[in-house]
Amino acid sequence: MTEMAQSGEHEQLRRLREGWEEVEAEETRLLREMTIEESFQQLLSLQSDFEPQLQRTESLFRADRLAYLEDLQNKLGRLEEWKKKRRGRSI
Repeated sequence: MTEMAQSGEHEQLRRLREGWEEVEAEETRLLREMTIEESFQQLLSLQSDFEPQLQRTESLFRADRLAYLEDLQNKLGRLEEWKKKRRGRSI
């Protein structure tokens, strides 16, 4: 890639990033205003929209998902052991 092309790409990225903090702050504000019911409805809507794609790609990502779940279970197990050890101790 030429130096001029890289410069142009960097400029495009810089323009995309301008004001991004404000967008994230507004997104956070809107999310905090949502009720549990609204949040749950949003989740169900997203699941409905993306479920066909998730079904089509399931075989591609199954191993990664299973590895992630196994890792999560291990972490939760370690957390539980830590909590058991901490019981009875003053904090």
